[in-house]
Amino acid sequence: MIGTIVNTCSIVAGTILGTLLHRGVKEQYKRVLYDGLGLASLAIGLNATISNLPKSQYPVLFIVAIALGGVLGTAMDIDGRFRRLVDRKSKKETAGETEDAALQGSTRGRGGRRLSDGLSTAILLYCIGPLSMLGPVISALKGDNTFLFTNATLDFVSSAVFASTYGFGMVLAAPVLFCWQGMFYLVAQLSSQAVSDALMSELLIVGGLMITGSGLSLLGLKDCKTLNLLPALAVPVLWFLIVLLTS
Repeated sequence: MIGTIVNTCSIVAGTILGTLLHRGVKEQYKRVLYDGLGLASLAIGLNATISNLPKSQYPVLFIVAIALGGVLGTAMDIDGRFRRLVDRKSKKETAGETEDAALQGSTRGRGGRRLSDGLSTAILLYCIGPLSMLGPVISALKGDNTFLFTNATLDFVSSAVFASTYGFGMVLAAPVLFCWQGMFYLVAQLSSQAVSDALMSELLIVGGLMITGSGLSLLGLKDCKTLNLLPALAVPVLWFLIVLLTS
């Protein structure tokens, strides 16, 4: 678990650094970093999807997953519930501040963006990616933390950029990452066959599309409400479970 712990700490450290630099970084530089992170999200997401499509045993599964997951997530209003929960917490944290300070604090970012916007994108970017998903599995099975250490470096930079825009509230993404990677680590430890290469490929295809959607949101091109797509990750898992039980 050392790799996951380092990855989690890198997000905390990056968030602290970004928060400290919040007032010292001019808006135009924040904008450049923010747009750069959006472009990076597009590249990471598209790469994860395109590179794993040839490995897919079920070429249309990701379409079914996105469709079913999106409908279910929208019905559950995951994105809306998440935003309301985070915004409610942010309002409590900023109670007593002046109106001007509140607008410039952790509840608002560039262009009036809320902490919930940053957190939803950051959680997806940190968790749904090749390094973050494969890293814990390789660490558990082979004791190799290279993927996780590499991911920690990327997340350190990303969290600093996010925190410079949204504030210290972005640290809430750290425990989410720890639980996510911890789940993959424990599953891989309990059964090396539970997370097959085929299943991982399907998850990365779906996850890559979700990261791409987050990149579009970061660039202000399209709000894809990617949190509503989270149930899509369960579809490949259920499909492989059905195939296993019926074979």
